[in-house]
Amino acid sequence: NIVRTMSRGVAGTIRLVIPAGKATPQPPVGSALGQRGLNIMQFCKDFNDRTSDYLPETPVPVFITAFKDRSFEFVIKTPPVSHLIKKALSLKKGSQTPGMPGSLPAGSLAPEAVYEIARAKQQDESLKHIPLESLARMVVGSARSMGVTIATPLSDSSDAGAEPGVAEPALEGDAQSAVPTAA
Repeated sequence: NIVRTMSRGVAGTIRLVIPAGKATPQPPVGSALGQRGLNIMQFCKDFNDRTSDYLPETPVPVFITAFKDRSFEFVIKTPPVSHLIKKALSLKKGSQTPGMPGSLPAGSLAPEAVYEIARAKQQDESLKHIPLESLARMVVGSARSMGVTIATPLSDSSDAGAEPGVAEPALEGDAQSAVPTAA
């Protein structure tokens, strides 16, 4: 595949976030693809077919590689972490002033939900090599930047929803790192 890609010559890459099943030849899709002379209708049809199993209006990042012969390939990524957090908490948006003294949290995310989101993001080809715990820490960081707190589990049931052999991420912002548990 790499040899075929190199022989066609890459003209550029385009990154877009498009609602699932809603690609149309109008901006931003039409503008971005039209500049490269790509077949806009073919992209829209292919994208809408490949995202038909997503919930409507789910933002889907897509990376399009445009070739000099005016052909293209595209890779669909998982929805952004912020969208998955909002979906898990049924929020329309995060806090207007996250981290400010006196600001109210937008919601509270359970550690199990953090790992569920991390597992969903781990499906992306570019994130498969990252350990689940590291992805969970990234989810926690995104949640904090949205004003979402992470609910700490009770000590008796802290291992109930955890992955075997994986510790919960340090959720309270302390300098200690979590130590993997024995399986």
